[in-house]
Amino acid sequence: MTEIKLYNTKTRKKEVFTPLDAKDVRMYVCGPTVYDRAHIGNARPVIVFDVLYRLLREVYGADHVRYARNFTDVDDKINATAAARKAAGAAGTLEELVQERTDETIAWYLEDMGALGNLEPDHAPRATEYIQEMVDMSAMLIEQGHAYAAEGHVLFDVTSYENYGSLSGRSVDDMIAGARVEVAPYKRNPMDFVLWKPSDAEQPGWDSPWGRGRPGWHIECSAMAEKLFGKRFDIHGGGLDLAFPHHENEKAQSCACGSEEDFAQVWMHNEMLQVEGKKMSKSLGNFFSVRELIEQGYPGEVIRFVFLGTHYRKPMDWTEKKAKEAEATLRKAAQLFGADTLSKPWCGSLDVPPPQEFVEALASDLNTSLALTLIKRYLKEESESKLASSLKLLGFEVGSLIEAFASFESSSSKNILGESRRGRTFGSTADLDANRLAELAETLRHGRDEAMRTKDFSKVDKLKAALIAAGVEVRMSKESVELSEGVGFDPSKLEDLL
Repeated sequence: MTEIKLYNTKTRKKEVFTPLDAKDVRMYVCGPTVYDRAHIGNARPVIVFDVLYRLLREVYGADHVRYARNFTDVDDKINATAAARKAAGAAGTLEELVQERTDETIAWYLEDMGALGNLEPDHAPRATEYIQEMVDMSAMLIEQGHAYAAEGHVLFDVTSYENYGSLSGRSVDDMIAGARVEVAPYKRNPMDFVLWKPSDAEQPGWDSPWGRGRPGWHIECSAMAEKLFGKRFDIHGGGLDLAFPHHENEKAQSCACGSEEDFAQVWMHNEMLQVEGKKMSKSLGNFFSVRELIEQGYPGEVIRFVFLGTHYRKPMDWTEKKAKEAEATLRKAAQLFGADTLSKPWCGSLDVPPPQEFVEALASDLNTSLALTLIKRYLKEESESKLASSLKLLGFEVGSLIEAFASFESSSSKNILGESRRGRTFGSTADLDANRLAELAETLRHGRDEAMRTKDFSKVDKLKAALIAAGVEVRMSKESVELSEGVGFDPSKLEDLL
């Protein structure tokens, strides 16, 4: 069996993954708070943990892996959105408008994540379906001395749990000193967090021993994960921004209900996303929802390919250059397969397992960057079965690739990103040369990354020399690889390098 190694935030090191039960491997990932369209940053953890889900199914068998990703459908942001609708004249009570908004947003989310090639989880719990479990857990924490009731609230006492801060590596004293949290009069400690809070007559609310109210955010995932997977399960994932306070608080309240060995055994966090080198921000005009990118002409496959080009524990930069490089690679793959691929016995890799070296690349802490290097090698070798089975493990279906990309010829007046996006027409000879250079730059970059790992730079040096011989200017820095047309540029010499 393939050995999987994963970086565990809890231990700060990469470890061999040993499931608690190889016949029931369980992974819980924090899902969205459903008040608006998912932005492209929200899509990164979905893609990262979808690949891990596929890998676990490949190694342990599809029937032996369970994946849960929740929907937070009770939250003050949702309430505010519904209240704004009501103020604008929408019919219905606030609770009815909250229900309407969450149903609408969940449907959007599933549609957009599906367009990026993600499988739906085995479990998609909505927080509002597990209110009783949250009430019960809060009551248990009070009984065990880890929480207290005050003015209709229930709060977790962080000083009662000696390992609070162990996940994020922060001490309680340091957190208190730098706290920017509400120091409410009913709190014993400024870092104490809410398990339950009161609701007014209009807000969504449920009966509890502390009055009508609603749960705090952190208790939701603890209660849902325990109900679905028991007190102990294998992997808990999410974006790095959730490590503190959300995951720290989840761990504290769940372990306080049992033992330090309870709850998730492995904690995984993906890094954040930027756009063209800058933090995504509405004020900068670089804040995009997944739907907006798709409507701009970026196919879901291209978006997914770009995301997979960066290791999940490194910050990711969405750029148009990377989108073009992804487009060129996927188009070349689709054209290699050809329209008759669907009639081939291995189509979709239904009966052909991916190459072991490819599985091992993903098994090494989800090294998707190395996996894409192998994809390009299989493409160059024209190994259709290896290419198809590997692409499928990454979440790309051969039939969909052919449908989306194979009909677009390089010399066409159209481009896979759209006939005319942002006022530019693609498909000229100059664009073809630019696409070739972009693809070669990506190949050189991945080759260099691999050479840094193996200490064998012979292939990188050979490719660089061939590019220079073709009149290509090669500029390599620690952060990037750039290729451009130089003196004596001969595009015909690029064909043998692709």
